[in-house]
Amino acid sequence: MGKIKLECHEANHICDKSQYKEASFWEKVRLNIHLIYCRACREYTRRNTKLTKTYQDPRVNTVSKEEKADLQELLNKQLSGK
Repeated sequence: MGKIKLECHEANHICDKSQYKEASFWEKVRLNIHLIYCRACREYTRRNTKLTKTYQDPRVNTVSKEEKADLQELLNKQLSGK
């Protein structure tokens, strides 16, 4: 069964696994116990969940390769001071 207490880096790894449906039941239990007392990991989990939901939203629009290249060129010009 393993230990119950997690270190933050372990909790973050389990959080990532959980988002992709790869975490075991026991890992999820350990993560939830850790989240009860760790504010930093709760925040990590909240941001991670929000990012995943945003990425999966079908309304998210992306830019074409051409638009991306144009934006990169504009950024490079601004950074070089031209």
